[in-house]
Amino acid sequence: RLVFHTQLAHGSPTGRIEGFTNVKELYAKIAEVFDISPTEILFCTLNTHKVDMQKLLGGQIGLEDFIFAHVRGETKEVEVTKTEDALGLTITDNGAGYAFIKRIKEGSIINRLQTVCVGDSIEAINDHSIVGCRHYEVARMLRELPRAQPFTLRLVQPKKAFDMIGQRTRSSKSPGEGRVASGKETLRLRAQGPATLEE
Repeated sequence: RLVFHTQLAHGSPTGRIEGFTNVKELYAKIAEVFDISPTEILFCTLNTHKVDMQKLLGGQIGLEDFIFAHVRGETKEVEVTKTEDALGLTITDNGAGYAFIKRIKEGSIINRLQTVCVGDSIEAINDHSIVGCRHYEVARMLRELPRAQPFTLRLVQPKKAFDMIGQRTRSSKSPGEGRVASGKETLRLRAQGPATLEE
């Protein structure tokens, strides 16, 4: 019996899943472990919690692979005007009803829209729900949209960890504070006395 370890990508305890034969069953097992609906899962990555399309769960899972489930985060609506034939998107789907953005071409129409990100699930085009459509159907719909006519994309971004924590800005308090270590230093923990940083 094969047992796989899983976590929600934005943070959760580790769960154990087994006994699935396809993506829909896998999502159902993950959902059961974390007490969420299988429709909350947008896609899974292997061995990283990051939205890394090189690590996307496809048709195979290694026995040592750790499965991270990326779940629905915020919904956003974006208005796009098609000024060229190609939008600059590569779309894939999770095999369970959600199409999402796998790649955004540098310098493309979509690339110029700061709000659209790799990993965003495409939920609707002009309020027409595309949930349940395969990636090639969604790509065809986008291709067939007329040029120069604005359209609306409803996107769902994957939930991210620590969204509420801002980036730390460099402060001018003391020169040592906030500096990035070279990676060659060690934090030495002691039984008596304070911990020290050593080269």
